[in-house]
Amino acid sequence: MKKQIILNLPVKDLDKSKAFFSALGFTFDDRFSGENAAFMHIVEGTIQAMLTTESFFQSLIDKPLADAKQANELVICLSCESREEVDSLIAKAVAAGGRTPHPPEDHGFMYDQGFEDIDGHLWNLVWTAPEA
Repeated sequence: MKKQIILNLPVKDLDKSKAFFSALGFTFDDRFSGENAAFMHIVEGTIQAMLTTESFFQSLIDKPLADAKQANELVICLSCESREEVDSLIAKAVAAGGRTPHPPEDHGFMYDQGFEDIDGHLWNLVWTAPEA
């Protein structure tokens, strides 16, 4: 898997957001979508976004959800080539002064871990099995 940027964006109404972005020509991948989230291709294979309901987004972070109409915040998600790369980058982030807001999550076909940088920006590193 080549490196990609995947934006995680909280939305108030998932169906309305999907309709809006579909109108702009963006497509969705139902394999990675559900009632709380929708995986959106911004630029196929390069830039993606995971639209999530605000309540689901809130469950992924340990501080208040920013109101995007009042302030901007997002989780920057980077794909990794292996579980080891995820762990290595997390270790480097913590050594440089970052922190991990939650333990790694291992779903078998997907492994991820997040960190908060020194300015408080949230990052998520994820490895997904090629066959997923």
